[in-house]
Amino acid sequence: MRCTLPVSSRRRILCVFPAYTPSFGTFSHAYPLMGGVKAFMPPQGLLLIAAYMPEAWECRFIDENIKRAGPADFAWADAVFVSGMHIQAPQIRDIYARAHAAGKPTVLGGPSVSGSPEQYPEFDYLHLGEIGDATDRLVEILDRDVAIPPAQVRLETKERLPLSDFPSPAYEAAPLKRYLIGSLQFSSGCPYRCEFCDIPQLYGRQPRLKSPEQMLGELDAIISQPGHPAVVYFVDDNFIGNRKATKDMLPHLVEWQKRNDYPLQFACEATLNMAKQPDILELMRQANFMTVFVGIETPEEDALAGIDKKHNAAVPMYEAIETLNRYGLEVTSGIILGLDTDTDGSEQKLIDFIDKSAVPVLTMNLLQALPKTPLWDRLTREGRLVHDAALESNVLFKRPHDDVVASWRRAIAHAYEAENIFARFKHQVEVTYPNRIRTPIKGKLTRTNLRRGLVLGFNIALQVGLLSDYRRTFWRAAGHALRRGQIEAVFNMGFVAHHLIRFTREALRGEHNASFYAAKADREREKRQPWWQAARRFLPT
Repeated sequence: MRCTLPVSSRRRILCVFPAYTPSFGTFSHAYPLMGGVKAFMPPQGLLLIAAYMPEAWECRFIDENIKRAGPADFAWADAVFVSGMHIQAPQIRDIYARAHAAGKPTVLGGPSVSGSPEQYPEFDYLHLGEIGDATDRLVEILDRDVAIPPAQVRLETKERLPLSDFPSPAYEAAPLKRYLIGSLQFSSGCPYRCEFCDIPQLYGRQPRLKSPEQMLGELDAIISQPGHPAVVYFVDDNFIGNRKATKDMLPHLVEWQKRNDYPLQFACEATLNMAKQPDILELMRQANFMTVFVGIETPEEDALAGIDKKHNAAVPMYEAIETLNRYGLEVTSGIILGLDTDTDGSEQKLIDFIDKSAVPVLTMNLLQALPKTPLWDRLTREGRLVHDAALESNVLFKRPHDDVVASWRRAIAHAYEAENIFARFKHQVEVTYPNRIRTPIKGKLTRTNLRRGLVLGFNIALQVGLLSDYRRTFWRAAGHALRRGQIEAVFNMGFVAHHLIRFTREALRGEHNASFYAAKADREREKRQPWWQAARRFLPT
């Protein structure tokens, strides 16, 4: 539902989402292969806020991963709304500077400011927490006056809007065809208390839910837009945080897919103990789920206890991955280096895990302490939080910092050496992809999908199969898949490997951080760039 407060003014709200810092998980190097794709995934938060604004107010949404907000956009607006994560802090501040230069009041919400409001003293309004009573107070203030306030105003949500009352995100305001994947939310919150994670503090440990009807309505809105992404990602903090709700929802999703001839594939993130839920896994298979992101963090079982993630060991790790593969789910894994329990042997154990598990995609980062986490509190007590832009993390590791970074470099080099990543994809061809359901051809034979397939196929053949220095390795893996009739696997492995190999080579040259959250180190690196490189990000797109 929209905000129901009566308003007396007509306002124009500019919602601006900041650009991401490149990472393993955003697949930026693969966008040119897609023909028209410019960004990873539409942000649920800002699109939700845009949909919640009073009906008399006009909202404009700009994702700066796609195009930069220009002077005309700021001139149009009465107020500028911004949201983002910690890694986007430099870009968040850049949007603020441009908005204030145009004389517009700025409002910052989302996970970064909610976790660490003291980092943003320049913004006029801080919206802390989820959509709720603070949002209504913001509407009341802006309805009365859109002048820049004399001092910062903090609005903190005390009563959250139930997910069952959420409006459908303003998908119509976003150019969905420019995104690699779509986004959808069914639940919010996670029951676990992993030491490094801020989700329980920000969103609660008792998952809150949308109704299946809400969710299906949002899917209808997504597929009604021409050129929508073929894959939709459930951004839920833990897809099985409430197992009963997930199990009850999935049959509705299966029926929706059947009714619409399976227009979409799905992905989600969950805990590894979902391997103990065969009934849920079978429903996910029937609903055409393809990928699940799992925060494995470390293959060392003893280390899991140290980060309060013992639930990862509820099923032996390799057995759990094999179980997910049997239901057609390709596992993507989050890995953390720099844990207190790491030893000189941890690097080799990680490399052995990469090879034995055959997980194709692993997002490997150094441990970073986030505000509002048990890790942050513990390291504060121990005097082990550091704020040095020359370092790759804000954690004073138990092992020497340079040794941890060197381990990260060797681990990503091994994981994304061409022979190794394509070997893992060949394993998926054998043990995962054959277990997926066959969906009707009718749902795939759309003009958009045909054009997308032709463009992607041509670009993979050219950029990966002809021009890359790992083309022979690619064609061997592609031939392995084609002999088994898995044409889609060829597209997938070419697309994903192209990004991961290129990104890894850049990271090994020192062009990317060893932690996705280490924005300070990234800003420092930008300062050291030649001026013509640093200026590139300010050019219009």
